[in-house]
Amino acid sequence: LDYIIIAAFFLLSLAVGLKFRKQAGKDISSFFLGGRNLPWYIAGISMVATTFAADTPLAVTELVAQNGIAGNWLWWNMLAGGMLTTFFFAKYWRRAEVLTDIEFIEMRYSGKPASFLRGFRALYFGVFMNVLIIGWVNVALMSLLQVFFDIPENQLLWYVAGAMVIVVIYSAMSGLLGVAFTDVIQFVIAMTGSIILAFLVLNSDRIGGMDSLKANLPAGTLDFFPHVGSQGNGSMLALGLGSFLAFIGFQWWASWYPGAEPGGGGYIAQRMMSTKTEKDAVYSTLFFQIAHYCIRPWPWIIVALCAMLLYPELSPADSKLGYVMAMKEFLPTGLKGLLLVAFFAAYMSTISTQLNWGTSYLINDFYKRFINPEAQQKQFVQASRLGTLLLMLIALFVTSLIGTISGVWAFIIECGAGLGLVMILRWYWWRINAWSEIVATVAPFIAYGLAKFVFVRFDEAWGKGIGEDPRSFFFTIAFTTVAWIIATYTTKPTDESHLRKFYDKIRPDGNWAPFRESVNGSRLLKLGICWLSAIVMAYSALFLTGSFIFKAWNEGLMYTAVFVVSLLVLRFAAGKVHIFSDRSE
Repeated sequence: LDYIIIAAFFLLSLAVGLKFRKQAGKDISSFFLGGRNLPWYIAGISMVATTFAADTPLAVTELVAQNGIAGNWLWWNMLAGGMLTTFFFAKYWRRAEVLTDIEFIEMRYSGKPASFLRGFRALYFGVFMNVLIIGWVNVALMSLLQVFFDIPENQLLWYVAGAMVIVVIYSAMSGLLGVAFTDVIQFVIAMTGSIILAFLVLNSDRIGGMDSLKANLPAGTLDFFPHVGSQGNGSMLALGLGSFLAFIGFQWWASWYPGAEPGGGGYIAQRMMSTKTEKDAVYSTLFFQIAHYCIRPWPWIIVALCAMLLYPELSPADSKLGYVMAMKEFLPTGLKGLLLVAFFAAYMSTISTQLNWGTSYLINDFYKRFINPEAQQKQFVQASRLGTLLLMLIALFVTSLIGTISGVWAFIIECGAGLGLVMILRWYWWRINAWSEIVATVAPFIAYGLAKFVFVRFDEAWGKGIGEDPRSFFFTIAFTTVAWIIATYTTKPTDESHLRKFYDKIRPDGNWAPFRESVNGSRLLKLGICWLSAIVMAYSALFLTGSFIFKAWNEGLMYTAVFVVSLLVLRFAAGKVHIFSDRSE
C-alpha cells in the first residue's frame, strides 16, 4: 500500500506536467512566468512549497533539539525582510515586466558594467549557487532514504537521480505553470502528512499527550524567545547581545540568502512577476510570509520536541534524524506511504523551482542576451528544456561531492553581508549604479577573507559564526558599505535617459531628484507603518498559535489581542496607500 501511494503521487506529478506542456511551449515568458497569469494564492502557495524542502523538518528538528523552540530564531528573524518585500517591492517587481530579476539589472543600469553584472550573476546564481542549494536538498533526501529504507550508502545517489529525473520531466515539459500547480498539490500533501505525524507521535503511549510532553522537557525548551546576554542551560538558545543584534537588526536586510533576498529576488521575484496584477503580487508575498513563518513550523516543532524524549541517545549532530525515526516508528501502513510522499513532495517542489529558476537565468540572461539573441521563441523553449536537464546533471555531480554543507549557509550569509542594502536602495535612490552593485557583490568576499584568514590569527573570535561572535559579520557589513559608497560617488551615474525610462515605467518612491521635485515622505512613512504592523501581526500569529498548542491560555489571549490590534493598524495604513488594490501610485 505504501509503495502504491508513492507511485500514484509520481504519476500525478507527471500528469500535471503533461497537462501544461502546450501552454509552456508558446514562448519563454510562458515557460518561465506562466504567461504572467497566476492568481495570488497559486503563486503564494508555490513560494511556501518551494521553501519546504526535504531537509526543512530535519533542520527544524535539529534546531529544537539543540536550542529549544527559540532556536528557530535563526530563520524566524528573516520575516522583517520578507515583509519589506511585500510592501515596498512586490508592486515594483510586477510593474517592471522583466522575465527574471537579473534582467532587471540592465533595465535599471546602463553600459558595459550593467552587461557584465547581468552575465556574471546569471552564471553565479543560476549555476554555482543553484547547484549548491540543490545538492544540499539532495543530501537531506539521501539521509531520509538511508534511515527509512536502509539503502546502502553507495546506492543512494541513484535513487535521488531517479527522483530528479521525474522532476526534470514535468518541469521541463510544463515550465512554471506545471511547477506552480504541482507545488500546490505537493504542499497540501506535505502539510497534511506533517500534521498527521505530529498528532500520532504526540498522542502515542510513549509521549502521553501535551501535558506529559511539557512535564518531561528540560526547563526553557518551550521558551519562544532566546535568552539575550545570558548563558543557556543546554536546552534553550542563549545569545550574546551582539549576536542578538546581528540576527534581529542586521541579517534580514544586509545579507543575500536564497528565498529571503533583500528587496525580493530569485524565485520569490519570479512568482511575483508571474502574477496577474500588482495586487496579486502583494497578496501572494503576504500570504507567503504568514504561511511560511506562522503556520508551517508547528507540526515539525511538536515532532522535534517529542523526538528529544523518544531518542535521547542521538548526538547533537544526529538529532535531526529524530524526525525520520519518529516517522518509521509511529506511522502505520498507508500513512507511512503518505508521509514519505509528503517528503518527496517537499523535495520535488523545491527541486522543480530551483531548476526552472536557474534555467531562466541561463537562457534569458546568458544564452539569449550574449550568445543567440536572434533565435526564435521555439528555440528558446527548446534551449530551456535542455538547460533544465543540464542543471540536473551538474547538480547530481555536485551532490556526489558533498559530505556535509551546513557550513555553506553561514558562508553564504557572511559573503553576502552588505550587498542587501544596495539591492534595496537601487529602487529608491537614483545615484546607485552598476558599479555600486558590482563592488557590493565582491567586497564581502574580501572582508570575509580578511576576517577568517588574517584577523583570526590575532584573535580566534574572528573565526566564529554569527551565533557565537558576530564581529566578522559586522566587519563585513561595514567594509562592504564603505566600499560601495566610495564606488558610487567615484563612478559616473547611470545614463540620464536610461534612468528616465526606468523612472517613467516604475514610478518609484524615494530620492529620484533629477526626475521628481521632492521625496514622497508621507507615502514612505505609511508604507513603513504597514511594514511594522505586518511584522507584529505575523509574529503574534506565530506565538498565539504556539501558545494555544501548548495550552498557555493567558499568553495565547495576549498574543491574540496584539494580533487584532496590529491587523487593524495594517488595514488602516494600507488603505491610505492602496497597497492592496490595483490602483498604481
